[in-house]
Amino acid sequence: MKIFLSFVLIMMTTSLFGEIVKKIRFDGIYHISAPVALRMLPFEEGDDINVKKVDDAIKKYFKQGYFNDIYTEFENGVLTFYFKEKAIISQVELKGWKENDDDVKESVIQIKKGTLYDEKKLEAAKKRIIEAISQDGKIDSVVEVETEYLENGSVKVTFIVNEGEEIVIEKLLYSGVYGLDPDDFDEVIANKEHQFMGWFWGRNDGKMSLRDLEYDNLRIRDFYMQHGYLDAKVDEPFTRVNFDSYTADMSYQITEGEQYSIKSVSVYQTKKVVDDEKIKEILSLKEGDIFNIKKFREDTEKIKTLIADKSYAFVQVMPDFKKNKEKKTVDVVFRVVPGDKVRIRNVLISGNTRTLDRIIRRELYLGPNDMYSLTDLKDSRNAIGRLGFFDSNTIEEKRIDNQTMDLIVKVKEAPTGNIQLGGGYGSYGGLLLSVGVSDRNVWGSGINVGLKAEKSQTSKNFSFNISNNRLNDSDFSGNFSVYTSEYDYNDYSVHTDGISGGLGHRFSRHISGYLGYGYSRNDYTFAEDFNTSLYGNRAYFEPYSKSGITISVTWDNTDDYYLPREGFVLSQSFEKTGLGADADYLKSRTQFAKYYGLHDLVGFDAIFRYKARFYAVISNGYIPLAEKFYMGGIGSVRGYESYSLSPTIKDDTAYDGIRRIGGTQTFSNNLEMSFPLVEKAKMRLVTYIDWGFIADDLTKNLLSNNITRAGYGAGIEWFSPVGPIQLMFSKPIDPQEGDKIARFEFTMGQRF
Repeated sequence: MKIFLSFVLIMMTTSLFGEIVKKIRFDGIYHISAPVALRMLPFEEGDDINVKKVDDAIKKYFKQGYFNDIYTEFENGVLTFYFKEKAIISQVELKGWKENDDDVKESVIQIKKGTLYDEKKLEAAKKRIIEAISQDGKIDSVVEVETEYLENGSVKVTFIVNEGEEIVIEKLLYSGVYGLDPDDFDEVIANKEHQFMGWFWGRNDGKMSLRDLEYDNLRIRDFYMQHGYLDAKVDEPFTRVNFDSYTADMSYQITEGEQYSIKSVSVYQTKKVVDDEKIKEILSLKEGDIFNIKKFREDTEKIKTLIADKSYAFVQVMPDFKKNKEKKTVDVVFRVVPGDKVRIRNVLISGNTRTLDRIIRRELYLGPNDMYSLTDLKDSRNAIGRLGFFDSNTIEEKRIDNQTMDLIVKVKEAPTGNIQLGGGYGSYGGLLLSVGVSDRNVWGSGINVGLKAEKSQTSKNFSFNISNNRLNDSDFSGNFSVYTSEYDYNDYSVHTDGISGGLGHRFSRHISGYLGYGYSRNDYTFAEDFNTSLYGNRAYFEPYSKSGITISVTWDNTDDYYLPREGFVLSQSFEKTGLGADADYLKSRTQFAKYYGLHDLVGFDAIFRYKARFYAVISNGYIPLAEKFYMGGIGSVRGYESYSLSPTIKDDTAYDGIRRIGGTQTFSNNLEMSFPLVEKAKMRLVTYIDWGFIADDLTKNLLSNNITRAGYGAGIEWFSPVGPIQLMFSKPIDPQEGDKIARFEFTMGQRF
């Protein structure tokens, strides 16, 4: 403790004995108010004081931790305390390591703006940073702290990080492995041996992760138990590090034991809820099979779901297995304690600052006075996610007593109104751009309204649409739209004015149907040298009208509208025209999409997607070329300009000697992997490969009858403040002469 003005204190030892304090003053105090500071003193105005009392008061102030220095003056009965407070940290910066990661500043540095400058806390933060870096397998890291006093008296603290070197596992050995293939351990462990070209996708880079190292032996043991080796022992790895080259050799000592098979599977219920044999039917573990600990856990959850769907919300399933070491068999036992049936007392909605309560409640399959069901609860969460109105949603179960509970639905609103942008850049067409404004949840009512104005090098479009997925909160839906558009299909353009409307119905949780009607008037424009006689006896480019009905059915059990992680979508629609208009055909559209979250397998939020579509049209008299199919771009095969892939015919008047005429059948599919890129910014990386074909019977025995193309690439998926955005960078696979290439495309407002 530093106390200045020692001369004054010496004088106080002679002058303060028996002195009366007439007044007490404080100078330089901010963190403690004067009234509080007075209450902390062991004396008050009018009391006798001495040096010991003053010294005790100073010590008491110092214990508050706010001050660097305190000293006093006593003159004419006035005792003044002078304080020099610690500086306040107004800025905290991190350089050289995760500079823009606010989560790191909060969880690792743990020093917030407005806190007092304390060197001990800074040293502790340095140690936490080094420890966090070491968990990523880097050693010899150095962290320096730079402080800068600002004009306002506060302090700017900068942590300058020099990351150490990564340890690369050059050799990984296993001793005692006979029954399994050591290469299969790579499926479960995090620390793997470096492979040639380890930087390439799908290869092991060999970088050591210390945070996972202590669990890898447990993962290997669990892998053994998935193959029936219940006596397997896996020691912690022995690691030898070469600090000159920052490489390591690792080895595991394993005692496998023998495989166990299942002798019996038994179910014991303390209260009979479901027949035991019915429970056994849903189990994966069967008598005579090799025991699998993973299936053992999954079967536990299956039983829990089965019983909980009977309203036993607090069911307990206690799995156990008894080993016979001599015979190497296992008796599997599931003990089920159902408890009491549970009824829902109330359903509370929170977090919906915009969306009306009833919009959420109508998606729930559980309400007040309903009996509990675990499947209903999960389906309710997924149904809310499919709305696309919320960033996230959870349903908490609040236990009231053994027979009642409340459900608390918590949602986080997402922006549903957005400016829709779409376009791309092609080697021929240049920059393409479309703009629209829509809101999928107007005033929180669940009604979708869109107004779109598009102007690009290939299209002009104005449209208005309105739809309601739950008319009057019922299972019926309705939509109406009016539009005028002009699309350039590379060789010709089509101008369309139209109107459409329809009525839908939700038949079950996942199945919905639709019946709609549409009418349009269409006109062609094309270059003067365009030879229409090549397209058959009929003048395909005369104006035509279209009047038809569309019927469709859709299955959708995905868990989110924009970014599903589970479930699939399957839809089939038929359009029949010829109802008092020129065009007369039957058009079929089949679409499928499967989504699978890989978090449990890879440890982070990766998503696998497969999308496929098959379209076909059959003539009942007249198929205008604008009603045929064209391939290319986002939604079919990326790497090629939208609508640029099509069957062709010879035409000497054309620039390249051929004309695109559209196809009557087309199939395309996409394999995609989506990874988190910047989680805080809701930005993801997607890689993909596309393949498809398009064909037309009209072109038989002519230049070509079908076209097959493929492309691959990577892109960014971003939930921006104005809506979801996709930026796609593509490369065609084996493009042919005359193909129109699109290296970059983007869309906004579409489902990923």
